[in-house]
Amino acid sequence: MIYVIGIGPGHPSHMTYRATEALSESQVIVGYKTYIDLIRHLIDHKEIVENGMKREVERCAKAIEIAKTGKDVAVISSGDAGVYGMAGLILELIGEQDIPVEIVPGVTASSAAASIAGAPLMHDFCHISLSDLMTPLEKIEKRVRAAIQGDFVICFYNPRSKGRPDHLAKAFEWIKEETAVDLQVSVVKDAYREDQAVSYHTLLNMDFDVVDMTSLVIIGNSTTLRLAGRMVTPRGYAL
Repeated sequence: MIYVIGIGPGHPSHMTYRATEALSESQVIVGYKTYIDLIRHLIDHKEIVENGMKREVERCAKAIEIAKTGKDVAVISSGDAGVYGMAGLILELIGEQDIPVEIVPGVTASSAAASIAGAPLMHDFCHISLSDLMTPLEKIEKRVRAAIQGDFVICFYNPRSKGRPDHLAKAFEWIKEETAVDLQVSVVKDAYREDQAVSYHTLLNMDFDVVDMTSLVIIGNSTTLRLAGRMVTPRGYAL
């Protein structure tokens, strides 16, 4: 059996009960070292296979190889394993092989960050990754522009890194070209982890320096408000 587990934002209290069960049932834990470290206290008695960034295929192939020996294996992702996680890659690599897989959902970054920022995802929203490692920047631009044209709230994953310091600023320029509204913005860094921080901005008054790869940036739609210091997108209920 392979369990593909979303461990949530990082704090054990925000892991699902089924995630902890599946970890307990697994003999081998496979994952990116940073995510392994978040739950190491729960799995230090297990066999652990860990490696670094950009070695996702290697990790998943190793998990499948171990499962074929008869062991139960957990492949972990932060957030939800089916949202920019390992679930899809595991299923792609298994293909038509007869290997049982259970995908265990978790609290994804957008849900975690939104709960800290207020209630910005109360109406239609989308996830867009600003990393161009897997997606050409031209296609990312089309998706950002289309989301603004559709008046979606946008959750930017992978918003800014040392290798991509300007992608978020570029995205803001694309947004400005598609709307005249000074949209509400929140930045949540390290949601439910030790260094958690939240800051509020607008489209025209944005501090890009507070954003890094552990941040999630939420861009409100045309109705999103700041109420008592929190970001809220009205659902449309009659008040």
